[in-house]
Amino acid sequence: MKVANPEPWPATPEEAVALQDRLRARVIAANPRPPEFRTIAGLDSAYDDHGNVTAAIVALDAATLETVETATARGITDFPYVPGLLAFRELPTTLAALENLTVTPDLLVCDSQGLAHPRRFGLACHLGLLTGVPTIGVAKNAWGEFEEPAPERGASTVITIDGDTIGRALRTRTNVKPVYVSVGHLIDLETACAQVLALTPEYRQPETTRRADRLCRTLLRDISIESASAPTAMGTVSPD
Repeated sequence: MKVANPEPWPATPEEAVALQDRLRARVIAANPRPPEFRTIAGLDSAYDDHGNVTAAIVALDAATLETVETATARGITDFPYVPGLLAFRELPTTLAALENLTVTPDLLVCDSQGLAHPRRFGLACHLGLLTGVPTIGVAKNAWGEFEEPAPERGASTVITIDGDTIGRALRTRTNVKPVYVSVGHLIDLETACAQVLALTPEYRQPETTRRADRLCRTLLRDISIESASAPTAMGTVSPD
């Protein structure tokens, strides 16, 4: 899958914030055409304290939820952890994983925020602009104000920031904590929530997210094992 990978990426939080502010106006929170999602891909990343980053993409058949293809990538980041700037730690490796995917999904589901973001430009928005593919954010935690939805599956309430609707708290399992859905790009909120419900037949999180999460964490464990088993300098062992 071909994606736009801008070079260079912002090197500082100040540059990253400025880029988000410039790109925000390009987000389209609407369906540009009647949506037809045959292949849906989930994306997730994991990283450790040494700057190692892993990314995994799992593409599913939308009708059966069977895995169609997976792709992974690993990289290094020195971009600091700053709330609201997660994309700049994760996106470079995520884009590399997408380049390894042979199918082009009709929808990308991110384990992150979209418009539910302090600058209305979360990772899902950024990824949508870079790929040109409809993209949604499905987060485990809320950003903004909302009331708790009713307890049954499918119940939802709006999430707002400064009075503007920027997402929904959506109950995917009865009597289980909701997920928090927001538009990334090229999709509206109603369609995004409908797709999340279709992707959660058994669990709170979408199947796309669950499978991508397992895959990237397995890859990160492999990196840790490789590092632990690496020989010492010059292949020697220091004497007692």
